[in-house]
Amino acid sequence: MKAKFLAAGAIAVAAMGTSAAAMDCETITLGAAISLTGKYATNGVHAQNGYEFAITKIAENGGVMIDGKCHNFEVIYYDDESKGDRGATLAERLIQQDGVQYMLGPYSSGLTKAIAPVTEKYQIPMVEAEGASRSLFNQGYKYLFAVLSTSEQYLASAITLAAEKAEENGRQASDVTVAIAVENDPFSLDIRAGVMEDAEKYGMTIVVDEKLPRDLSDMTSILTKVKLVNPDVLIVSGHSKGAATAVRQIGEQQVKVPMIAITHCEAADVVGNFGDNAEDILCSTQWAETLTYEDPIFGTAANYEMEFKAAYTEYSEKTVPYQTAQASAAVYVFKDAFERAGTLDKEAVRDAIAATDLSTFYGDIKFSEAGNNVAKPMVLRQIQGGEYKVVAPSAFASDAVNWPRN
Repeated sequence: MKAKFLAAGAIAVAAMGTSAAAMDCETITLGAAISLTGKYATNGVHAQNGYEFAITKIAENGGVMIDGKCHNFEVIYYDDESKGDRGATLAERLIQQDGVQYMLGPYSSGLTKAIAPVTEKYQIPMVEAEGASRSLFNQGYKYLFAVLSTSEQYLASAITLAAEKAEENGRQASDVTVAIAVENDPFSLDIRAGVMEDAEKYGMTIVVDEKLPRDLSDMTSILTKVKLVNPDVLIVSGHSKGAATAVRQIGEQQVKVPMIAITHCEAADVVGNFGDNAEDILCSTQWAETLTYEDPIFGTAANYEMEFKAAYTEYSEKTVPYQTAQASAAVYVFKDAFERAGTLDKEAVRDAIAATDLSTFYGDIKFSEAGNNVAKPMVLRQIQGGEYKVVAPSAFASDAVNWPRN
């Protein structure tokens, strides 16, 4: 599948009035293998929408100015079908056949892990927004940069929160018991590692440690074990499909756990799909519209959400997934880097990306030598009254946590 969205680009230019539309803007072509079908399709589409929204917003705000000349982005997309080997093949095709010199990342750590060796081989800068596994950043890659926080941070804050609640109620943090159920992929295994490390720090006991089934469609047997051992905390990570399965079956099996924390709540629209079953579930997020981040292109985090919903009305009754916001942030990083580099030379652009120190609606972005973003924390939201409320860390909290859940 291939799309350049030329019509959308023309509409964006026409809306620019006397800014970039007054000039003859040239095109910078980015490439992306993205999951438009397969088990990661939901989030693949969220990411693609985030890319396209950012491209339009940047064009409306004067485009990308390089050495006094206006440029606008367009993206060549191919559907990787949620398969790593296909993603790698498509990355080769984008570089070798389509002549792409700059890449946006795919969806998921697994797909990013498959594509990164290809972009590294051809020395193609890739700014990615959806691969959080820390294993991506110990390979010595020089052309891979990620705007998001790494995956071991996603649900570790839930363990800290459980320790705090135990101590508030006269128990020891070491009395807390934890059940873990994760997908067998790099992202979720890193989440497990982060949770295990924090649980060990507090002396907590892991009473269930299970892998979700490959197709992420049924965790009945795992939840049966959870009900038998009655843990204080249940941790689940399985991307959007795993989140949907977890919330649905937790409701169906009436699983009573004081604290449940999962990933990908918004992307799976667990509130819209499962209603009260999602109430009081804790959800890790890279970004929230209530946070006080802003920039000159997208405005505040709240403004990003408002304008994105206006542009993509299918999200009008939903919380905008953080996967969408961070995809937009990745495009913004490219704009900033091109303008600082002052050239289309990919090595100069790579060096400019490495030197990024950027405040955005999504949060601060600054890359370590390994390529991961070291400037932005994760936050934890709880579904309260059908809405997502930031409850941790305390420095970012807009609301108090509801505990216990049942």
